[in-house]
Amino acid sequence: MITVERKDSFHLKVSRVLQEETSHRLDLFLFVPGELGLNEHVISEDAFYYRAIHVKRTYYSDKHHLPLVLSRLASRGRLSTEQYRLSLSLYAYQYVVALERATQTLLDTARRVQQVERHAEKPERGESQADEGNAEDSDGEFSERIVSAGLQERLEELCELAQGILRRLRRNQPSEESLHKYYANIDNYLSWFTEQRLLALVAHLPRGRGYRTIRERLLEIGQAEAAHREQAEYNASRVVRDPTRMSNKMRLLRRLIEYPVTLKQQNQELGGAEQKAVKGLATGVVMIFVSLGLLQARDTVGNVTALFVLAMAVLYAMREVFKDDLRNTLWRWLRKGRPKWRRQYVDATSNKLVGRQLEWFDYKRFGKLDEEIKRVRKRNVAQREEVVLHYRSSSRMSPTRFLSGYEKTHETLSIDLSLLTRLMDKGSHHVYRLKDGQVSRESVEKRHLLNLVIREEVANAEPILQRWKIVMSRSRIVDVVRVHQEGGQAH
Repeated sequence: MITVERKDSFHLKVSRVLQEETSHRLDLFLFVPGELGLNEHVISEDAFYYRAIHVKRTYYSDKHHLPLVLSRLASRGRLSTEQYRLSLSLYAYQYVVALERATQTLLDTARRVQQVERHAEKPERGESQADEGNAEDSDGEFSERIVSAGLQERLEELCELAQGILRRLRRNQPSEESLHKYYANIDNYLSWFTEQRLLALVAHLPRGRGYRTIRERLLEIGQAEAAHREQAEYNASRVVRDPTRMSNKMRLLRRLIEYPVTLKQQNQELGGAEQKAVKGLATGVVMIFVSLGLLQARDTVGNVTALFVLAMAVLYAMREVFKDDLRNTLWRWLRKGRPKWRRQYVDATSNKLVGRQLEWFDYKRFGKLDEEIKRVRKRNVAQREEVVLHYRSSSRMSPTRFLSGYEKTHETLSIDLSLLTRLMDKGSHHVYRLKDGQVSRESVEKRHLLNLVIREEVANAEPILQRWKIVMSRSRIVDVVRVHQEGGQAH
């Protein structure tokens, strides 16, 4: 299943789990409004690929207790120390990723509820208090109350799950010094990370008595985690007092957790030797015609004269022009439809090659797209000028070389859309509204709508097609919504 979410202000995070099958293919089509003026001369294909597309793969297990079980076996001497480190890292990493996703969704919901409540507190000009009281009973307010109630239930569930996962982790602390040191690092980070995410929820919860109970519980868990770290003496007092040092230490601990479970990557740009061969061939072909032209000019003009020198200059000028054109034409013809990059995945512990991936990236015309992509996009007349960016990856993994007990990987593809913000207009404009004979002025930020169409193909399975709407302004990604899916079960 593929999910798309906002990672931060300008990054989209596309996540998917690769099953046991060894062959996978992914296509991403990003439809950018033509009014931005994007083309390959503004941002080249290579520049967009290297600066905006980042891929990371980690081991994954849908048996969420398996890593913890393996770590406990290792702590009792039944498995190696390295297996303990790997299993505990995977348990911690999957918890961190799940908590990040859950809290980000809750933060978005809390912000929407907060905006509605703030709007209700500020009635428009000329609107009486009675009108304001009647507005509170509207269908919109009723629906927001339902959303608010759902938010509290989801916050309660999040608290239960977070406490349960941390409780299971701390239930069996290893006694061996080498194992306990690694356990302490992971427990230290998970405790701090849990506290930070819950405090972020508290900071963005709507202000009101209805949220007092859940706010107090979130604060209680945060205080309990801070006390747990202090009692275990995980961090020196000078580190605790300095937020910068504390944040930097936790960032290093995060890397320590991710390293064993993240596959190392070796990237290679394809076509280097072919490019040199094309360059040599183009130069040779052009020189043949230039040499024949020189011989013909010598026979026609005779001795070296000013006319002969002029003919040589014309021939060499034509050589420079046609050499580049011929080389570019041959290169495009030779590389058309072929992958541009190869990515190799290597196990961080054993250094064994566990998979390969070929990648493409180019600008596409709408008329050149597959019929099913056109159908999913559902483009109308007003969108004919859209620019299509196409990224494709084709991977082949070797599950037999994975860590023992794991046959899946989790891929995170990050797309940096900050490159597009430079093409957007600055500032905002005003919109005037008339209500009850009064005119009000509201400041509006200009936003652009991007469409992301995703197609995933797995061997011997029906392709999955999705379309996501991305609302974006110059300052941030405003919203990401899935509007279409076929070929897979919606979650």
